[in-house]
Amino acid sequence: MQEINVIIDNWPTIASGLSITVLSWLGAVVLGIVLGCAIAVLQLFAGRFIANILRVYIEFLRSVPDLILLFLLYYGGPSFGLTLDALSSGIVALGIYGSAYFAEIFRAGFMAVPKGQIEAADCLGITRLATVWRIQIPQMLVMILPPLTNMIIFLSKETAILSIITVPELTAVLTGLSSEKFIFMAPLALLCIAYLALGAVAQKLGASVEHRVGRFLRR
Repeated sequence: MQEINVIIDNWPTIASGLSITVLSWLGAVVLGIVLGCAIAVLQLFAGRFIANILRVYIEFLRSVPDLILLFLLYYGGPSFGLTLDALSSGIVALGIYGSAYFAEIFRAGFMAVPKGQIEAADCLGITRLATVWRIQIPQMLVMILPPLTNMIIFLSKETAILSIITVPELTAVLTGLSSEKFIFMAPLALLCIAYLALGAVAQKLGASVEHRVGRFLRR
């Protein structure tokens, strides 16, 4: 009962931590998806030289832990004239890290569209950009939504590492509360519930979008 009272008494701080977690998560997802989609398009249509450079970028990010990338950006950034606060560093680091995985998801989706449809579009005089926008993207969305949703859920959990660079997100708030008040079960249980809820919301939205896009394509 004492642990529950501590949670209730500190609820405004916990709510603030949750809002920062959601903000950093959404910021990283948006940045990662935009970069990932751009990288996938460039890989497929910008020529072999650029595609090879982007492949090195992807393999580097997939091989390096996101925590190392976070440290490089936050602690090493000032050495290169890049100075960001902790929250901005966290969002950018997670967004860049996620972009490599999003790029592979988008690339696989583009390649899954039958080449015959692309060739038919060329024969009809449809531009390359219009082919991507009107033919490839609508079809690939249905195929990539499940892995896309999984990656989005994964990034929600990775926001916990931002506590290491003093971002006052939910993990930092609740673990700090545990250390300060010498209580552990309630804060950690609440932390698990919060991440489960974020994952469930993402899964529900992903399933809803998948259903709507599939229904639109069947018309």
